[in-house]
Amino acid sequence: MSQMNLMAGVSNPGHRFPRINFIGVSIAIVVALIAASWTDLLTSDRLQANFFSAEIARRAWEFLKDLLGIGTGVTPAFFKASQWSDKGILAVETLAMSVLGIGIAAAVALATFMFGARNIMTGELSPYGSVAWKGVFVLTRAFFTLTRAIPELVWAMIIIFVFSPGILAGGIALGIHNAGVLGKLGSEVVEGLDQRPIRALRSTGAGRLQVLFYAVLPQALPRFVTYLFYRWEVVIRTTIVVGFVAAGGLGLEFRLAMSHFKYTEVALILLWYLIIVLAVDIVAAYLRRLAD
Repeated sequence: MSQMNLMAGVSNPGHRFPRINFIGVSIAIVVALIAASWTDLLTSDRLQANFFSAEIARRAWEFLKDLLGIGTGVTPAFFKASQWSDKGILAVETLAMSVLGIGIAAAVALATFMFGARNIMTGELSPYGSVAWKGVFVLTRAFFTLTRAIPELVWAMIIIFVFSPGILAGGIALGIHNAGVLGKLGSEVVEGLDQRPIRALRSTGAGRLQVLFYAVLPQALPRFVTYLFYRWEVVIRTTIVVGFVAAGGLGLEFRLAMSHFKYTEVALILLWYLIIVLAVDIVAAYLRRLAD
């Protein structure tokens, strides 16, 4: 009798098992992992002995005092006009490094992102459908994966063995990494384009190159330019890290100031860094509005 009731319950349309929602399960797993990690941290004897100790609070306060030049008896670097001008030159170099890096990335991505679009190279818009074009597609995607998989810092550490340390090495490192990022984003833009203008142009007898220049690029380029300016905002934040490996700019000076315990100079470098980051954010936002 119970088996019959069970079968009747399953066959009843009103009685349904709960559907598994991928997003809901993912959120639950993330919340569980966060809770487990914080539980482990808060119950760790090492964390309680170090993080919540008075010694850590005292060290943090001493470092903050040194950073602000309190009680040192020396005029802080951010109160000296000569220091502002010296670090300003380095800030300009850092800005130039970011512009060079994003310029290299944009040039490489513009030249390659069409070859990484599946619908252009292997889909209905492919030139000839040959194995050679499919090989170009695979190689382009592999190039995007390789360049963006290796961080800018690692690229810089490799490049300084070829080029002398300076903003050129840093710009090339930033450009190589972001070329893969922009190329992948550009390819995905092409793959997600509205197909109706393309089909309409094809129906009039237009060739594949005409379709690319008059239907694909006009749709893809505005979004590509938008991604370009977004990446510039990311690049300017990465320049100081790339500078740690003797690539020049504020990053190299930051490492030297920390090594010699010149904490007020560290504070001044961070102020200049904040200024150029905010400036790039404002300029990039304005240029994105123009592109839209």
